[in-house]
Amino acid sequence: MAFTHLTSRRAALAAAALTTVVFTTQGWAQDNSASWPSKAIKVTVPYTPGGSTDIVSRTVFEAVSKRLGQPVVIENKPGANSTIGVAQTTRAAADGYTFVSVLAAYTVNMSLYKKLPYQPSDFVAVSHVADLPMFLFTSNKLPVKNAKQLAEYGKKNPLNYASSGTGASAHMIGARFAQENGLNAQHVPYNGSAPILTDLMSGQVDMLFDPALVPMPHAKTGKIKVLAVASKQRWVGEPDVPTMEEAGFPGFIMNSWVGVLAPKGTPQAIVDKMSQTIAEAVQSPEVRDKLTQLGFGAIGSTPAAFQQLIDQDTAMYKGVIDKAQVSID
Repeated sequence: MAFTHLTSRRAALAAAALTTVVFTTQGWAQDNSASWPSKAIKVTVPYTPGGSTDIVSRTVFEAVSKRLGQPVVIENKPGANSTIGVAQTTRAAADGYTFVSVLAAYTVNMSLYKKLPYQPSDFVAVSHVADLPMFLFTSNKLPVKNAKQLAEYGKKNPLNYASSGTGASAHMIGARFAQENGLNAQHVPYNGSAPILTDLMSGQVDMLFDPALVPMPHAKTGKIKVLAVASKQRWVGEPDVPTMEEAGFPGFIMNSWVGVLAPKGTPQAIVDKMSQTIAEAVQSPEVRDKLTQLGFGAIGSTPAAFQQLIDQDTAMYKGVIDKAQVSID
């Protein structure tokens, strides 16, 4: 009887101790959210230094750092169409001090790869930082003056379209354009954008969906043509270029974008504060103007709006990839 009483007493004390630990931990998490940030924040960029994602991330987070009063360290972790750097984020503590910048390729990869080292449920959306309008460029050798003529020409004549690699935004947009318009078009993957432009100007490449930054100056000098932009509205940097919808392709809206994710379990108060700070940063005149110069459109969305975009694009790209029968083991 005494033994039973002693065992019960020990169990009660252990339960009380466990309760104390749980309450203490919960209290720490709340305090951590309230005092965040109290040290440097790390943002993984899963692409090489100097690329568009890297430049946008550094531009935006420099402004974020000033507003939060803490340093933001950018760490480049490129490879495997961004999956290496993204996967690394899943192993970080969900304490609000680790984030990852992603492109629309993040949603492409969900269907492109048969096996990924992470799941969508491993992350929470923070902010749709900026849009990257994708323009339709063609070789001067094609006898077309607009996107509608290009589609008609491509139904009767073989075409090719270039991209910087399988699964790249240019690949997916080109594939969708070919699928929806019944084009006889072959995808030609390149290693980088510089050789694409050379071949587009020489006529070895017929068409390319790409951001404005590199090809647009050549379109302005007449070396290539720009026919349309695959965004909902005309881009502020090139207001004379019609949208694909205006050119006769209803619903053809397919931007690339840059967004920020956090590891699953990051306190919602921290997610919301980072999202609000990013929005303030990208809508400031100095950051907004810099993004425009780089070919981006400033957004700075709520976490919910960004999650909606992720879900929408994941479904859209799955349809394109399934039809194109493209996959990476």
